[in-house]
Amino acid sequence: MRRLAVLGLMFIATRSFAQQDPQFTQYMFNNFYYNPAVAGTDGTIKLTGLYRAQWLGYSPTYGDGGAPQTWMLSGHMPVPSLRGGVGAYYMNDKLGPVNNQELTLSYAYHLNIRGGKLSFGIRGGMYSQQVDFSLYRATDPNDPLLAAGGRESQFRPDIGAGVLYRKEKYYVGAGISHLLQPSFDFGLTQNNQLKRHLYVTGGYYYDLDFDVQLQFFTMVESDFSKTSFDVGGLAYFKELLWGGLSFRQSEALILMLGYSLLKDKSLKFGYSLDYIIKDQQAKQPTSHEIMLSYALPVNLSGKKIIRTPRFRY
Repeated sequence: MRRLAVLGLMFIATRSFAQQDPQFTQYMFNNFYYNPAVAGTDGTIKLTGLYRAQWLGYSPTYGDGGAPQTWMLSGHMPVPSLRGGVGAYYMNDKLGPVNNQELTLSYAYHLNIRGGKLSFGIRGGMYSQQVDFSLYRATDPNDPLLAAGGRESQFRPDIGAGVLYRKEKYYVGAGISHLLQPSFDFGLTQNNQLKRHLYVTGGYYYDLDFDVQLQFFTMVESDFSKTSFDVGGLAYFKELLWGGLSFRQSEALILMLGYSLLKDKSLKFGYSLDYIIKDQQAKQPTSHEIMLSYALPVNLSGKKIIRTPRFRY
């Protein structure tokens, strides 16, 4: 009985190496998703949207669940009266017959230390999981979940925390998600529990000359039983164009391109192409991701902002 349900819950945890949370290739533009301490540290009102189509062209051998698709919207800003920043994001992650959704609010407390900014953040929100059991091949045709319509949803509270230190040329931070480790059992004895995930991120900026800037970045993620890493670099030309490469351990080689729009370059468009290097026979060779972000400067000093071609604000 209910073998279908058990198989469905097992699918949720088999997305990729050491991962239950969705992965984003252009994480260096949206570290806020991984670490609530990032909220407001940019000194701008920053809005970001991401859409990811994983293993494009993949089709299942049964049902119409399809390949993973993820999109999210996030925003964060400094709030001087709170001595920090606030932010929020909504994430929708569809994994074939499983649909995960998350809505969170974040607060970060900022301290000025040694010419840099030390930030401590916390977030809280709701995590929902919906499973469409009708998309599975039933080992038991009399499974009561099929008789009930095949679709079940559950909602659970969840929290996360993080710390970040950043200066003009570099940053390093760590965030941890699913501190409550919410479980989704759908009335069964078997359940899927979200494990705590640790994300350690870092980046360094180097001015090659007046027009060209290099950015090096990395992220290490762990569920405290397995660990994987991403590493890469980007080259920016006059803050207008950028391109680069990165590598995701045991997963993909990645190409990233981007372009800044508007006169003040505040609107940015990014595209990434992942070429899968592991288990291609069970997937499709490419994944695609689109990023759009907008940064609106915030006048924290009360003085008139004077923009120059040399200095960034």
